[in-house]
Amino acid sequence: MPAPENRVKRSLRLTIILIAAVLVVGGAFLAFRFGPGSANRASSGDAKAGATQPAKRTALAVSTVQPQQASWSQQVSVSGGVFPWQEAVIAAETSGLRVVKVAVDVGSVVRRGQLLAELARDSVEAALAQQEANVAKAKASLAEAHANGDRARRVKGTGVFSEQLINQYLTAEQSASASVAAASAALQSERVRLAQTRIVAPDDGVISSRSATLGSVVQAGNELFRLLRGNRLEWRAEVSAEQLASVAPGQTAQLRLADGSSLSGRVRMLAPTLDPSSRKALVYVDLPLDSAARAGMFASGEIVSGNTTATVLPASAVILRDGHSYVFAVGEHDIVRQLPVDTGRRDGSQVEILTALPADSRIVASGGAFLNDGDAVRVEAAPAKVAQ
Repeated sequence: MPAPENRVKRSLRLTIILIAAVLVVGGAFLAFRFGPGSANRASSGDAKAGATQPAKRTALAVSTVQPQQASWSQQVSVSGGVFPWQEAVIAAETSGLRVVKVAVDVGSVVRRGQLLAELARDSVEAALAQQEANVAKAKASLAEAHANGDRARRVKGTGVFSEQLINQYLTAEQSASASVAAASAALQSERVRLAQTRIVAPDDGVISSRSATLGSVVQAGNELFRLLRGNRLEWRAEVSAEQLASVAPGQTAQLRLADGSSLSGRVRMLAPTLDPSSRKALVYVDLPLDSAARAGMFASGEIVSGNTTATVLPASAVILRDGHSYVFAVGEHDIVRQLPVDTGRRDGSQVEILTALPADSRIVASGGAFLNDGDAVRVEAAPAKVAQ
């Protein structure tokens, strides 16, 4: 059986050869993996891996501030119209006379007693002359009656004149005296009517409207002019019942006009009642003379009702995101926390913080728009102020 034995021997040799080849390949791999060049290959691999990793984010350099306490004025925001302090209506006091002169126009600055318009005087002067004649006639009758009365009084009781005649003389004297008084009163009335032909300013001020027309015939009570007394204006600000409690006479008011200008006024008085429809009261604020305000304007502003203590931060420290205000507080290990805050009044570059903050808080002064909650920062000292 030589053939089967040969096949067995050949199979055994092949197996031994395969095992030897496996051992040689395994030894070569182990030598390559853990041999002298393995450290260099590992370093090269690590360097390549490191090159693919992202670099760490650089910490933002910031300066910090602490919340400060400041005394700020407490203000009541209001609005309202500008009106004349007092407006005088100048009307005709007599009837049936023609306007013969108009001396002023709208906007004219006038003084008390200055001529504004003049009415025709012819008929009034004629009536005045007639009344003067009536007075003279009444005085002449009075003189005659007075002489008769004197004679009657001298002979009374002597029997020269009867008692009836004496009484007639004395009664005529009294009647003549009354006629003189009546004629004098009528004369004075005509003099007053003559004076009324001159329409004069009742006070210093500015003419705000004119209805007088040259040649027109006026009737008693017809409005001819309107006068802003003293050219004084007032702001009638509307306040609610809650706001009214903090407003008092003498307080300062700041107005903003439609053209962007501003002016100061002073509260003169408060309305004693509230409007039942709007539930608001009027605050009367005196405005300075020769200001940019004009009657009929609408203005908004504030009434300074006192001083309060406010917690303030620079406006640059407050960040607006998604309609809400935030500040960034620097905590341990210079990690920032985003804190929501409520803001109030503003004064220049300062803003009032209504949310309570610890007095020793370190708030990022500026650059908060580039930060997120949990970011690391590098706190730098604030630059020193240069001495003036």
